[in-house]
Amino acid sequence: MGLGPSLSIRQSQQLVLTPQLRQAIQLLQLSNLELDAFLAEEISKNPLLEARSDEPDEQPAADFAGDQAAESDEAPDDPGADDLISGQADDDRPLDVDWQSEALETDSYSDVVTSAGGEEGFDFDRLEHSAGSLSEYLVEQLHGVSGEVGDLARIVAQALDETGYLTVDLEQIAALSGAPLSLVEQALEVVQGLEPAGVGARSLAECLALQAKAADRYDPAMARLIDNLDLLSKGRTNDLKRICGVDDEDLADMIRELRAYDPKPGCRFSGGAAEEVTPDVFIRRTRAGFAVELNQATLPRLLVNRRYYQELKSGPQDKASRAWLSECLQSASWLVKALDQRARTIVKVVSEIVKRQQGFFERGVSAMKPLTLREVAEAIGMHESTVSRVTSNKYLLCDRGLFELKYFFGSGVQSAEGEGAAAEAVKAAIKQLIEGERDILSDDAIAGLLKEKGFDCARRTVVKYREAMGIGSSIQRRRLRKIGG
Repeated sequence: MGLGPSLSIRQSQQLVLTPQLRQAIQLLQLSNLELDAFLAEEISKNPLLEARSDEPDEQPAADFAGDQAAESDEAPDDPGADDLISGQADDDRPLDVDWQSEALETDSYSDVVTSAGGEEGFDFDRLEHSAGSLSEYLVEQLHGVSGEVGDLARIVAQALDETGYLTVDLEQIAALSGAPLSLVEQALEVVQGLEPAGVGARSLAECLALQAKAADRYDPAMARLIDNLDLLSKGRTNDLKRICGVDDEDLADMIRELRAYDPKPGCRFSGGAAEEVTPDVFIRRTRAGFAVELNQATLPRLLVNRRYYQELKSGPQDKASRAWLSECLQSASWLVKALDQRARTIVKVVSEIVKRQQGFFERGVSAMKPLTLREVAEAIGMHESTVSRVTSNKYLLCDRGLFELKYFFGSGVQSAEGEGAAAEAVKAAIKQLIEGERDILSDDAIAGLLKEKGFDCARRTVVKYREAMGIGSSIQRRRLRKIGG
């Protein structure tokens, strides 16, 4: 066989990720709030896109379908992206149709509440967070402290970690600032006298001591108790009573006092405003079962400004302008259609989750079943990666609370019913047994009680789930009970 350059024809198949296909994949994994920010950027770049207001359109959306059919500049949509996100390549619906006006499953939750005449919707608990960081809060309290000690106190305040502890050596601060160590120690004392009590500590014992002093509870007995926290963790109450010189009642009172203190006083502050978790989907109980509804309050609405397109098209244009306008129309049309398909895909995935985990919505976490992404993907005819993207960074709100979609997926154990029980159900059963125990139960005893409840759990499984919930062993729980925990 001769060696040399030659021409040959070869046929192969490969998947090409077009820009539209990449955009469809990106839209799937965004939450409603993230999607809102993404669309705001797209609107700023494309003059044919506009956010839909709550007011009705002057022209029906179907009119635009005829306009598009008559335009020769519009390029056809890529059906591959639709195949990925919805499994439907042929779709003759108008590209800028308002999917909210179409019935996905039922009317929107907000419309139902409005028409119900006084029915209250889901109530969100708002948490207040400090807008400033810990260092800013401390520096504000140092306005009245001047001189070199005040300057050093500001340096110390800014050197604290997020928990409020000082992890930098005072010698290092003295060396970097060029100040005597004695002045740095005075500055630390100033910081330790600020609010919240306990900041500026270099150890847990010092943090508790600062809070005890602020509460005027730092007597010699409390000081000796704080100096022997290792004995307290081991439950050696007899040794603590001897060291502190107190009886059982006084020791129990001192321990209760310590537990009221904050071991990480700086954690109540954050560097920025905390982000609220807003549900993307509502699960509402109806007579026919459970209805899945997207959160219309946070769902962005987008339309193609067809009037502006006609005005631009009818004006004088060169070849480059016509190409740019055609590209804007194609991009806007595709984005509106991708949003419609995204909404339908989310409803389809969540509906299958609700169907598979119906026991949870009816009876609670104890009725959860093991569920995998593959099972949901096979049931709705989509790829597993698509289901994974849909369930990422999204939350549903139901009568039982706010849950991330990923919460409903996980492994489990065998149960008496034969279908298995989810890990969350087993954890709930273990927690219930421990909270209701009179005599401390060993892991073997818990495993036996779980089998009586229908959960086939080995001892090592009980240990794994117990440790995952942060619950101590039987020895640790016995020590805590002994010291009044």
